[in-house]
Amino acid sequence: MNTRMGDRKTRHLGARYGSLQSTQFRVWAPHAKSMAVRLVTRPQEPIALEPEGHGYWVGDIANVSPGTHYRYVIDGEVERPDPASRFQPDGVHGASEVIDPNSFTWTDQQWKGLSLDQYIIYELHTGTFSPDGTFEGIVNKLPYLQELGVTALELMPVAQCPGTRNWGYDGTYLFAPQHSFGQPDDLKRVVDACHSRGLAVIMDVVYNHLGPEGNYLYDFGPYFTDVYRTPWGSAMNYDGQYCCGVRDFVVSNAVFWIQEYHIDALRLDAIHGIYDFSAQHILQDIGEAVRATGEQEGRSVAVIAESDLNDARIIAPIESGGYGLEGQWNDDFHHALHVLLTGESVGYYEDFGTVEQFATAYRSGFVYAGQYSSFRKRRHGNAPNECRPAQFVVCAQNHDQVGNRAKGDRHSTLMPFEALKVANAAVLLSANIPLLFMGEEYGETTPFLYFIDHGDPGLVEAVREGRKQEFQFFGWTEVSDPFAMATYEACRLQPRLGSDERQQAHFHWCQDLINLRKTIPSCGTATKNGAVATWADEATNTLIVHRKAGEGPEMLLVIGFNHEPVKLTIKQPQGTWIRRLDSRMKEYGGKGEDLSPETFTIQSQKEVSFTLPPFPAWFFLS
Repeated sequence: MNTRMGDRKTRHLGARYGSLQSTQFRVWAPHAKSMAVRLVTRPQEPIALEPEGHGYWVGDIANVSPGTHYRYVIDGEVERPDPASRFQPDGVHGASEVIDPNSFTWTDQQWKGLSLDQYIIYELHTGTFSPDGTFEGIVNKLPYLQELGVTALELMPVAQCPGTRNWGYDGTYLFAPQHSFGQPDDLKRVVDACHSRGLAVIMDVVYNHLGPEGNYLYDFGPYFTDVYRTPWGSAMNYDGQYCCGVRDFVVSNAVFWIQEYHIDALRLDAIHGIYDFSAQHILQDIGEAVRATGEQEGRSVAVIAESDLNDARIIAPIESGGYGLEGQWNDDFHHALHVLLTGESVGYYEDFGTVEQFATAYRSGFVYAGQYSSFRKRRHGNAPNECRPAQFVVCAQNHDQVGNRAKGDRHSTLMPFEALKVANAAVLLSANIPLLFMGEEYGETTPFLYFIDHGDPGLVEAVREGRKQEFQFFGWTEVSDPFAMATYEACRLQPRLGSDERQQAHFHWCQDLINLRKTIPSCGTATKNGAVATWADEATNTLIVHRKAGEGPEMLLVIGFNHEPVKLTIKQPQGTWIRRLDSRMKEYGGKGEDLSPETFTIQSQKEVSFTLPPFPAWFFLS
């Protein structure tokens, strides 16, 4: 596969199995004097590769079939696994395995993908989502997710990490699915099964750093730079000497997931840790290559960034000076909502706390669009005036916001049951792209903690100490041991939908909200600016949201963050409003009292008053 972006060309890296049991090997190692392949299963001398130019080494070796294990031999001395290995059956330190990319029989030929505005995302961690913690475990639970109504699965990173349990952000083999989750074909089976059910698949990828254990890229070339530093280790070399090979490596990986695994979208982890002062940013390169691949494959694909920069350039069009990515996560939405629900005000939460801030996030995206941030001690962000609501992913919980707490505690253990339903309504009826974190749809109470499985005792201890220091900033002193097996097992989902009436009610609530979003245009993702009108009533801690789309019914959402009953008076929007959902109905686990009015009318120059119960979520249609 060769893809061109201007004069930029991405090469097929790693072992490429072809016909007649011949395999082509290609690796980038610009400082090597010689490069060879040692076939682990053959008692013979390493087979030399030839220089191809620009630091690449290549060679076709006959009689190398899928399943063959191999290592590269650098300068006749150092043996290392393949940086672009397609599978590491024995982990990060073992030999690489030749994989036949055509061994899986796809059935998704009619799948054309979904547009981003159709996404209702469900984020999951493969190892803790199902009882067996494998790719097959995801397939077994797809009927449940289809019943819930989500339209896109987001997999936390599956690139090969040390050991058998890890969040995935310490991956060192970006092309190789984690061996403890299953074989490469098992991951393809997940994607194929999702597509058969109308579900898109998002792959979380990490291009800001690589994990420390099993990271042998230093032996191959200048993949990293000392000019910049990320919080997680050395930064990738995207703009220094020899950076073209690094950029090629990463762009090739992005294309690989779209092409070989039929992935529908990439979620780029923490792009604020990607440093590039080139004339054309690596993010633009990734976006262009992914779009070109999607066009070749005849599918709708997307690149979504995770960023805490509040920078509209990430999703602004290239012709306007942006990077042209399709979407980005919006942390401000989460932070503003979280503080209203919990009252927490430490760390980055100190910048938030008013309903008007949440209204701003609902209305226009970023809360901080150039204002001074007390937490950061500087101005933060820029205005997303030209950005569409459909470009922002929003949530009440995600792996970071739950897992980066000392106890990994979910909202279900931090707030009243009624408040959980308010959070669901705020997210699932927003004009943005909603995301649920696994278990959130029924109020899972098991924690989601940070866990690792490093083989280096010194590294394990460093992670332990690092977590303790990080949590001191929030005033959290009790920290679970990230290396303990008990920590990992405590995170496995424990749904009780068959016996727990509250979980059943909560699931039904989320299911009905999703159904509204999918069937009523004014409840879906808005594609144009100005599609959302919001009013914040600070006196009652209440948010009123009015949305309309085309000639269909208009929607009105009233959500409150008050702990006691309060009287709300509203003068707009005008019209006659008919109740469709009330979170305090018995079918949603409420007691059935203090229900919202079944119908009410707002006329010009007149006002309507209600008594709001604690944490109400009222939904009306015109």
